[in-house]
Amino acid sequence: MDMKSYWSRLLALVLVITVGLMGCSGSPDSLTGDYRQDTLAVVSTLKQAIEVSPDDPNKAALQAEARQKINDFSARYQRANSVSGLSSFTTMRTALNALAGHYSSYPNRPIPEKLKNRLELEFDRVELALKRGG
Repeated sequence: MDMKSYWSRLLALVLVITVGLMGCSGSPDSLTGDYRQDTLAVVSTLKQAIEVSPDDPNKAALQAEARQKINDFSARYQRANSVSGLSSFTTMRTALNALAGHYSSYPNRPIPEKLKNRLELEFDRVELALKRGG
């Protein structure tokens, strides 16, 4: 075997190993896979996003993080049969859909008080349901 063939095979092996390890390095989203912990983390982030004042310099960053958490949560748990029947999950989905709808329809407008109150109530229900085990 000549040297050029040897280096080509070695490079191919290194690339296969690298791609294999990178592909198995964990989840691509910001969630852990623990439904209870993930839900509480998302609720915390979303509460910060809806409570931020319209003139806060971090508003755009908080909204971007909120959108990302909504997408990550939906992608991870949308088809998870183990959580789909939980009251915390159905309430959480309702809140996520309402907030995502506002962000997509009115990205530059502040969240109306009526929607804020509804979201806060739903987030409280989610946290209470998680404490009860559902």
